Amino acid sequence: MSLHAYQRSRALAASDEPFYALVMAAMRKADSRNAAALQAALPDTHAELSARYQAPGGLLPHERTNA
Repeated sequence: MSLHAYQRSRALAASDEPFYALVMAAMRKADSRNAAALQAALPDTHAELSARYQAPGGLLPHERTNA
């Protein structure tokens, strides 16, 4: 970790982003080793991120309207 990463973490925390938004962003940006660690630690979150990535507009089937 670097001072820059630490300072950015402070800014992100201050921006009051939802926890799972930060986790999913970390999963998107992670290198292979860190991605595997995050997936192992948070498998349900990783599964949802994958499902939303594949879904049109990120909407899961139960979230789509029948308009």
